[in-house]
Amino acid sequence: MRPGAAASRTVGEERALTSVAAGDRYKEPEDLPRLWHVTLSVSGREAPLKEVRRALEQLAHDHPFLLTSRYANDHAEIRYWEEARDLHDAAAVALRLWGEHRQTAGLPPWEIVGLEVIDRETYHQRIAEGYGPLPATPVGVHPF
Repeated sequence: MRPGAAASRTVGEERALTSVAAGDRYKEPEDLPRLWHVTLSVSGREAPLKEVRRALEQLAHDHPFLLTSRYANDHAEIRYWEEARDLHDAAAVALRLWGEHRQTAGLPPWEIVGLEVIDRETYHQRIAEGYGPLPATPVGVHPF
């Protein structure tokens, strides 16, 4: 017991738990991050296949969240799961991915030509019904 503090309970008495109000900063369930399946498509001028593959492998190494990448000499597709509060946040991250890592991974100077962001439930529903993006297997970097 701290000096000068009064005893709050007797010996052997269990401590009672009290509840504390969550306060203004408490996150509601809908504000918690969710998983979003992202497919990012890029294209541009032809580049040597070996360089495209090496750049995508470097991107996957730098960011292990990437599930799979498919590529050709003038376009590529990257698929991965993103954890974000909502679709807007997941899309914003996806739209920055290629440009922000162009230099560090040596990615070709291609532009984003397509973006699909769907929630986990929709992804699994599409797979179960036999349409939508194929499951991201095999994992890794592969030619189209």
